[in-house]
Amino acid sequence: MKDHKFELSINTGFLVNRYTNPDEWVPLVSNHIGIKNIQFTADLINPSLPNELINKKIKETNDEMSAHGVKVSSSFTGAFTRLNNLTHPDEDFRKYYENWFKIFANITVGLGSKYMGSHFAILTQNDLNNDDRKQYLQEQAINSWHKIGAYAQDIGIEEIYWEPMSISREFGETIDEAIKLNDELNNNSPIPFSMCLDVDHGDLESPNPQDTDPYIWIEKCNSGFNMLHLKQSSSNKGGHWPFTEENNKEGKVVPEKIIESIKKSHPRDVQMVLELSFKERQPSDRLAADHVKESVAYWKNYI
Repeated sequence: MKDHKFELSINTGFLVNRYTNPDEWVPLVSNHIGIKNIQFTADLINPSLPNELINKKIKETNDEMSAHGVKVSSSFTGAFTRLNNLTHPDEDFRKYYENWFKIFANITVGLGSKYMGSHFAILTQNDLNNDDRKQYLQEQAINSWHKIGAYAQDIGIEEIYWEPMSISREFGETIDEAIKLNDELNNNSPIPFSMCLDVDHGDLESPNPQDTDPYIWIEKCNSGFNMLHLKQSSSNKGGHWPFTEENNKEGKVVPEKIIESIKKSHPRDVQMVLELSFKERQPSDRLAADHVKESVAYWKNYI
């Protein structure tokens, strides 16, 4: 088994509306939190913005990152861009979001990264309960992702990640469903698709307890993933906690076990991304950056 290379980064979702401008958040990430690698979320530069605003923010972000030695390891959709997107019930919306993701690829490359990611798509409740409609929309979404992938590859993206979720309406909720969809995405695809596994995801109603065990997900998905979203969580997946001393006492996510599971079954290097979110309640809101800092320091003991 090869020696694995792990790259630790932080997802920037926690910054949204707390630290807005690059001259605020880039120094915070570099100097206070103490990390140089980030997963840039679409919420910070939304592809729906006019081109002039997108280009302005890309330049501002690049200037600050260059000054502070920060780099974008990958990009991802975020909490505020987690929408129906490519399985929206309205075809015109689906076409719009196909182009939206192409713009997101432009932003990703503009920020110096070769890797972008997202949830696969999200169904409405009505479409979930209509088997024919669900199958049709899933096939349409795969076709759209292939078009996005072809465009993205042409401009410099090397791989696209998609994230298995926790309910069937959002796709990939069990190990078997995730592997099946990943295979379908890669069939005749112009670009490699890989899973971004999340240690807090998986269907709580699955009769198979393995579907809520992050270590089994890692071992069974083996070569199908290349990225992990990390957060501390409880057995009932109360998740997205930071890795603070208090949370680690009762949390079920153990770094040594995560790394052991990867080394046991996984042939590739892995991006380890701290994806932490915080409620708009005090003291959680006020302490968000400090708790990300503590989480980074905790994981640096293992990576």
